Amino acid sequence: MRGGHPEQTVSFGRKRGCYMSRCGSVLLATLFVGGLVATGVLVFQYGQELRQLFGDTSIEGDVELISSSRRGKSLEKIVAPPGSTLHTKKELSEIDHNELRPIPIVTHTTTTTTMRPTTTMSTTTTTPTTTTTTTEAPAKEKRLARLPRALNPLRYLVKLQPFINGNFSILGYVEVEMEVLEPTSNITLHMADIITKNETIRLKPSGESAGPDVGIKMHQYDPERQFYIAHLEKQLEKGEKYVLSMDFLGYLNDQLHGFYRSTYRDDDGTNKLLAVTQFQASDARRAFPCFDEPGFKATFEVFLAREETMVTLSNMPLAETLPLIGQEGWVWDHYEESVPMSTYLIAFVVSDFVNRNSTVIDHVLFRVWARESAIEQAEYSRDIGPKMLRHFEDYFNLSFPLTKMDMIALPDFAPGAMENWGLVTYRETLMLYDPAASSAFNKQLVAQVVGHELAHQWFGNLVTPKWWTDIWLNEGFASYVEYIGVNHVEPEWKVLEQFVVRRIHDVFTVDSLESSHPIRHNALNADRIAYDKGSSIIRMMSNFLNENTFRRGLNEYLQSLTYDNAESDDLWRHLTAAAHEDGTLPQEVTVKMIMDTWTLQKGYPVIKVERSADGKSASVSQERFLLVRDENSSDTHDYKWWVPLTYTTQSEANFNQTQAMVWMKDSEAQISLSSLPPRDQWVIFNLQQTGYYRVNYDDHNWGLLIQQLKTDHQVINPINRAQIIDDAMDLARADQLPYETALGILTYLEAESDYIPWWSALNNVVYLKDMLTRTGGYGALKNYLLDILVPLYESVGFEENPDDGLLDQYKRGKAVAWACGLGHQHCLDSASALYRTWMANPDNLTLISPNLKSTVYCYAIAEGGEAEWDFAWQQYLKSNVGSEKEKLLSALGCTKEMWLLSRYLDMAFTDGSGIRKQDSSRVFGAIANNDIGLPLAWAYLQDNFDKIFSFFDKIMVRLIRSTTHKVNTRQELMELKALQKRHAEELEPVALDVEQIVESVQNNIAWLDANYNTIITWLEKIGYSTKLRTI
Repeated sequence: MRGGHPEQTVSFGRKRGCYMSRCGSVLLATLFVGGLVATGVLVFQYGQELRQLFGDTSIEGDVELISSSRRGKSLEKIVAPPGSTLHTKKELSEIDHNELRPIPIVTHTTTTTTMRPTTTMSTTTTTPTTTTTTTEAPAKEKRLARLPRALNPLRYLVKLQPFINGNFSILGYVEVEMEVLEPTSNITLHMADIITKNETIRLKPSGESAGPDVGIKMHQYDPERQFYIAHLEKQLEKGEKYVLSMDFLGYLNDQLHGFYRSTYRDDDGTNKLLAVTQFQASDARRAFPCFDEPGFKATFEVFLAREETMVTLSNMPLAETLPLIGQEGWVWDHYEESVPMSTYLIAFVVSDFVNRNSTVIDHVLFRVWARESAIEQAEYSRDIGPKMLRHFEDYFNLSFPLTKMDMIALPDFAPGAMENWGLVTYRETLMLYDPAASSAFNKQLVAQVVGHELAHQWFGNLVTPKWWTDIWLNEGFASYVEYIGVNHVEPEWKVLEQFVVRRIHDVFTVDSLESSHPIRHNALNADRIAYDKGSSIIRMMSNFLNENTFRRGLNEYLQSLTYDNAESDDLWRHLTAAAHEDGTLPQEVTVKMIMDTWTLQKGYPVIKVERSADGKSASVSQERFLLVRDENSSDTHDYKWWVPLTYTTQSEANFNQTQAMVWMKDSEAQISLSSLPPRDQWVIFNLQQTGYYRVNYDDHNWGLLIQQLKTDHQVINPINRAQIIDDAMDLARADQLPYETALGILTYLEAESDYIPWWSALNNVVYLKDMLTRTGGYGALKNYLLDILVPLYESVGFEENPDDGLLDQYKRGKAVAWACGLGHQHCLDSASALYRTWMANPDNLTLISPNLKSTVYCYAIAEGGEAEWDFAWQQYLKSNVGSEKEKLLSALGCTKEMWLLSRYLDMAFTDGSGIRKQDSSRVFGAIANNDIGLPLAWAYLQDNFDKIFSFFDKIMVRLIRSTTHKVNTRQELMELKALQKRHAEELEPVALDVEQIVESVQNNIAWLDANYNTIITWLEKIGYSTKLRTI
């Protein structure tokens, strides 16, 4: 799964549950009258409607809710429930859409709720026992509760009829064939936001176990753990196989998870509905009862009912389409049985989308899908997708196992994209590209996300983690291999160089916090540590093993565990075998020994290189790098890693030796190196920054590096120039290097023309800018930064050059954005003039270069007023290009008019305002990034927390982060901690993220206290005074 921020995959879903007896409708009516919703029972508003949906009699034969057919056979007779009057379009439209929606209940009791109040149902393999009071488990522990291992699913038959144009209900039927691994007297599986009719739940022997049905004594639903438990009248014995089947009722929610509904407006202004799934990590259970853990793999045979005017998609190719007898205008789409896969990879789409271009590459049919009015924007994805898929087949030396690949762009999608096997789902902005409106960065982002999701087809889909502790194997590998895929289709982009500044430098900051966590940890959702640190240490591993050994080990890993589950140790074992055969690791050293220090410990080391008086030897030591070290960091002070050391010297200047030259073991706090050059020549460690560590030198070596950068910076590899800048600035931030040294390095930039070092420099300077923006010293810093930046701005110019390559386009974009941001008058005037020209010619969408649109829109709106804001809003409503709409949404937050910002905040969290739910955090972040809007956004978040949480609970941590990254006062810290405490229950799923935010604010305060005077003094020393001039 891919997103601009992995936090967007976090779920804050409220606890829901349902409980049905044999007299379902009577019980529901009684519970409704009695008001006993606090027991965790899901109630429908009208019992009669429930009877209409399920019928009053046992469901069997030709009157099944959704008839069960044997696997592999056509459905020749599928009928609706007897007497159903809810299944015509007219009558569905007359029902309140909320009437059949399960009511979310939060149960606070410490006793287990069951159908029979005098007994409790065990979630283990024992028989029912007398009710006992239990200690309430922590909420996190409940979310991570594991299913018993007594049963293993082999095959699912899933039939779903979603009423997209009706009341949003889903009629469903599921069969699960299971093998008994251990004797058990109950069956436990996952179920959430689903109503079942207990009379339809059957357990029958399968295969050689054929015989009479097994009786079910009691049905239990544990809403906290989202477990359905069937307690049986007999014990199931090891080796037997059974089929559990049931009818159920679900709901197409609007929360962008599970099986949910989405809308879009076509060219005629008509609202269109579609239904789509997002199951990772634990939301397949919201679509059908299942064993919803990655370690349970099974095959799936899927039937989707649809109106004839729509189309459906699923993971596998369509086998046949059949009439749905009894419902005119409806048909069943029957899909081929799948390969074994985990539930989170199953996907369904029901829509009126189209595909225009299909490509057959070898054995794979490759198609792209989108809204009809946007399908032309899918051309780039359609072009690069098959090329990447084929390249990954070569890279992994393993064919893609399916016969088709569909990619679909969705108007509402919470994560950036999802790697469902054979049916990859994307947010529109991450799959669609319009050359006339989308920037070069938009194009690269599309390429990277397509590469990321296609890489998952092997890492994550073919071989899947046993549990989410190893989700980093999914996301880390996909995040690394996506760059390999993009480099194959767009080699001139130099994305392998970009990896360092986009991935390593970005995650270093998070991993420098005491509140960071190991890559392997028990969490349902991947964060930046899993994505960016995971990909960074994989890159490191591919270099210290060498590429050939690395790829051979990967191939053996994938081959041996095809359609299976794995842990980190499985990968280490196969890589070690390849390394020992190739001689790239000593026989006594294993990959596990090395990589456990990187995956089981949080953080990373700083390598300190202290050269001798003559320079010909050096003492090399390691310790954990922390931005702020205090009494709470003592427990990690002794962390040590296996560190692959690489280095070059001034006389050699060979930056291509990225395989480990010297190993520093985790048992070694310090080692000595000899054969270094004389003292008057520099050394540089961590070539091309392939190692996941920082490097600090003695003052003399830093001086030699600064001198080299000023005299001839091109002697040093661009990646290492970026590394030197990033290491120096963060070492200074951590009080391990004087700021005078770090800032002195930046003075060489007036001669720098390469984008990679400039990216590193500007990304580091932004912290200084954020910290000093609200201080009296900001003016001096701003003038200093302008003097550094103006030569770059003047050299690249405001106007686009059609001959520029991608990195030159990026460089101009950065230069223009920073120049305008620092108040450069020519930049601001140029932006405003372009915008006014566009306002006079609103249909001319090519007046402003796509690469400059974000900057022009933002600063023209900031310099303008209500007219400029309203124009941008109208353009947002008219645009058919997702990336253009995102640029406009962000720019609207740049206004200096407080009343416009206040109105915009309300719009972001109001249904029907025109802003999609998935974009509400973008709007909020744009306002919070505005110095005028920041206090307004922070106050709004505190005052409206409950409203925002109810509107879209998944985004809370992003909102908190966006309002606090510039915060550096004790008063604001107190308010943040008060918010953290006041909403501890709602924020519990992302408690670690919030703790990292709190630590970051504490670090900001400590940094300002320690460094403000130093930086101001240095600025004044070089001629940038903070004092007012006197006449």
